[in-house]
Amino acid sequence: MELKFPRNRGPGRVPLDWTTRISLILGAARGLAKIHEEYAASRIPHGNVKSSNILLDRNDIACISDFGLSLLLNPVHAIARLGGYKAPEQAEIKRLSQMADVYSFGVLLLEVLTGKAPSQYPSPSRPRLDEEKQPVDLPKWVRSMVRDEWTAEVFDQELLRYKNIEEELVSMLHVAMVCVVPQPEKRPTMGEVVKMIEEIRVEQSPLGEDYDESRNSLSPSLATTDQDPLP
Repeated sequence: MELKFPRNRGPGRVPLDWTTRISLILGAARGLAKIHEEYAASRIPHGNVKSSNILLDRNDIACISDFGLSLLLNPVHAIARLGGYKAPEQAEIKRLSQMADVYSFGVLLLEVLTGKAPSQYPSPSRPRLDEEKQPVDLPKWVRSMVRDEWTAEVFDQELLRYKNIEEELVSMLHVAMVCVVPQPEKRPTMGEVVKMIEEIRVEQSPLGEDYDESRNSLSPSLATTDQDPLP
């Protein structure tokens, strides 16, 4: 079964709670880390990390699909398939890599946290009602929001109804942002990403049933909970 991410808001859709979202993203991270570990010597990447390639098995365990297919394609065509998940260096260096996979995973995590598509929506620097919609990729949009101290506005409104998860949200946002730094050599490995996510879950454990229907915004102090939470 294909995983339906937050932006797919249709009639009859059941929202994914916070605990479920992180369980799914952790499963995907572990799968990608396993691929990178198995092919560490040859540095073979997955090559097409995106939400449509995260599937659920019968036990609702997240699995990552499409491994190997991109390697059979012309590199230019393989990179074009990534769309908004494409790493910045791939615009010039037309090749797939494990570090580019890490970037794509960071975009995937931002997608889960924000409920937004990886690209093609208005920039925060433009008025919301401006008819001319300027395409902005998701990492750039999040960076601009954080820089302007609008961190609380980044997160999906469905997540903001859960109590006492502000620290987890900011911590997970930090993991996503270190994955999408422009310089590939500064990104963590997927093994390191898995450890970061697991540590957040151990230290902070929100209750999935701790849900407030009337809650639609985070504390105004969220943006300043850390001195410098994001790069």
